[in-house]
Amino acid sequence: MTTDEKPDNHRLDKWLWHTRFYNTRSVATAAINGGKVHLNAERVKPSHQVRIGDRLSLSLQGIVAEFEVLGLPVRRGPASAAQAHFLETPASAERRAKLREQQRLAQASRPRPDSRPDKRDRRRLMRLQRDQT
Repeated sequence: MTTDEKPDNHRLDKWLWHTRFYNTRSVATAAINGGKVHLNAERVKPSHQVRIGDRLSLSLQGIVAEFEVLGLPVRRGPASAAQAHFLETPASAERRAKLREQQRLAQASRPRPDSRPDKRDRRRLMRLQRDQT
């Protein structure tokens, strides 16, 4: 058994991949290196060890979410099993729900044309956008 496979801790990039926050370990590593993942309010490296009880903050689609580590999965299984290994904090869940509702209302209030613009309308739009810059 290697140090990465100890039952009491995991690498951060491996844990994020196992719990299905990211599709691949390399994407998880890029997110960690890019500063989108913080462990216990600190910026860490992908090889940093995750332990049960740690607090994790992720930037998911531009919205910061906070999670508590409840378990360390042995393998990357189904999403239903992966969700048993973390818990989102109530404040984070409320904040994300409020932001999603604001985005939905903003999207609904945007004017939408009945159909796609034809060639003439597209040229007018492009000219208008070019003149505004």
